Amino acid sequence: MQNIRSKNTVQLLDTTSRPYTGEVLVPFSLDEAYARLCAKDPAMPSLIHLWRHERAMVLGSRDAKLPHAVEAIRELQMRGYETAVRQSGGAAVPLAPGVVNLSLVMPAGAVDLNPEPFFVQMVELIRAALGTDGERMHSGEVAGAYCPGSYDLAMNGLKFCGIAQRRLTRAVAVQAFVNVEGSGREYGEQVRAFYRVAAQGTTVHNYPQVQPERMASLAELGVSGSVSGFAARIREGLNANKESAIAVMDSCPPWLEAEAGNALDALKVRNLLVGS
Repeated sequence: MQNIRSKNTVQLLDTTSRPYTGEVLVPFSLDEAYARLCAKDPAMPSLIHLWRHERAMVLGSRDAKLPHAVEAIRELQMRGYETAVRQSGGAAVPLAPGVVNLSLVMPAGAVDLNPEPFFVQMVELIRAALGTDGERMHSGEVAGAYCPGSYDLAMNGLKFCGIAQRRLTRAVAVQAFVNVEGSGREYGEQVRAFYRVAAQGTTVHNYPQVQPERMASLAELGVSGSVSGFAARIREGLNANKESAIAVMDSCPPWLEAEAGNALDALKVRNLLVGS
């Protein structure tokens, strides 16, 4: 398995200074496109992708199959949310200016079928960025949190980060959301409101039973720094590894644009199937 620090160059695409306002599938298409390139060429360097969105709700595939998912999505759109179903696992996640999305995309051998080492690399990347505050961080599912999973990241029992993974035959994209600023409770209330509509009529609780008070942002947990500060600490952590050179980009490079456009088209087609 390739380690993020095992290559001579790491690509860092950081667009956090300008939150997306349009289709939320666009940044996901960049991850998908880069993963496709990694699947074709195992010599591709790892990509770290940092981005934000002004106002969106990103759903998991199971969310899209709830009885009233289409109605719930329409309500979100009427309230100004961009919506999409992502390729990686997980469940509904709200995006806002205080939420940093962090992706790790790299080649992965066809025999590297165990997802855990890739999750661990993301956990350690975030822990390093938090410095001494990272010592307070623990991983494991947080009951009542939205988008629950085995690699929830929390402090004081409150979740601030969730991690999902997208596998291709010879590549992997690990995607995390990090609540850096804002109110974790408010984020949780947004997700709970979505499920109240989407899950009407179901008698099986096959969706997260969200308790908004189980969520927090890093700011609420006493971690100093802003969104820009968090992004800078990710970069500093990468620069601390003297064996790797960091190639920094603040927009999609031309060599990735065509592949990203194709990936975006495919993601749009998949999203047309919501509710079917």
